[in-house]
Amino acid sequence: MSQTPRLATFRIIDASSNRASEGLRTLEEYARFVLEDRHLSEVAKNLRHDLRDSISVLTAQDRLIARAVISDCGTTIETNSEMSRPEITSVVHAAAARVQEALRCIEEYGKLLGELDCRRIQSLRYRSYTLASALCLAEGRTAILKNATLYLIITADGEEIAFSERVKQMFAAGVDLIQLRDKQADDRTLYRYSKIASDIARRMEKFFIVNDRADIAAASGASGVHLGQDELPLEAARRIVGPDQLIGISTHNIEQARQAVLDGADYIGCGPTFPSRTKSFNAFTGLNFLRQVADEISLPSYAIGGISSENAFDVMQTGIHGVAVSSAILDASDSLGMVATFCNVIRPER
Repeated sequence: MSQTPRLATFRIIDASSNRASEGLRTLEEYARFVLEDRHLSEVAKNLRHDLRDSISVLTAQDRLIARAVISDCGTTIETNSEMSRPEITSVVHAAAARVQEALRCIEEYGKLLGELDCRRIQSLRYRSYTLASALCLAEGRTAILKNATLYLIITADGEEIAFSERVKQMFAAGVDLIQLRDKQADDRTLYRYSKIASDIARRMEKFFIVNDRADIAAASGASGVHLGQDELPLEAARRIVGPDQLIGISTHNIEQARQAVLDGADYIGCGPTFPSRTKSFNAFTGLNFLRQVADEISLPSYAIGGISSENAFDVMQTGIHGVAVSSAILDASDSLGMVATFCNVIRPER
């Protein structure tokens, strides 16, 4: 390549890398100060530093020599929309688009230079898509379940009339979300009971979740589906339930929780916190995992596993969003009274 096109290529890469870095810093500040999400802040920061490292193969001297701000005709070209941001999320969308466009420019023009690893730039661009999705959807995801803190897990027991009455009573008593988890029930039973609970949840403006079965969640009109680490991948479940239903993910360590955020989960379950009468586990995460999640992640998160009225206060002191309960309520001599007890512990301000 002759000197003139090479110089122009350096100018393009210099301008684009600056633009991408500035956009990433804008996204980082949103994650840090608006969402107060340490995890997404770190993802944005790491992307910004990885971009800097990727560009470092081009010497600073070459980039600075190529830089010519005064003669750059683009500095005086602007559109009306560039000077207007109607709401804070508009800043996020604009910054995300700026990052992606700039990275694409670096990737394409970098192919003219042997020094630049364009596959690495391509990887950064793909990572920026994931970050942008998580940031742009975070506020809406958080808002949906903002006041939903008590999560009850039930089975398809009893006659349909009795099941229907139990769901109504639990919602009326203060339960915000009910999940149907029954590994023994056949598909038709799961569908029938899910349809009953879905209709009740809709009328009472509550949430009904189906465990594991995205197909039944979609067919019954449920609020969403909850998936374990060994079940259907979130992306595949999203194709089944569509964009409007919630998808929750069970997580057992901070790495899984971080990944769930980037995968597009609407909420996460965190545990097992303590030994449980409902399920058996070889290990328990305890309160430290809950503190990690509360410290890093703004997505609604629910402690699960052995949660009782006796330990619920300590659980909520970790900063976790809510608790998921089963036997502590269902096996109580006064189930509705136990719901009230939990409500007093986890949301005393109401």
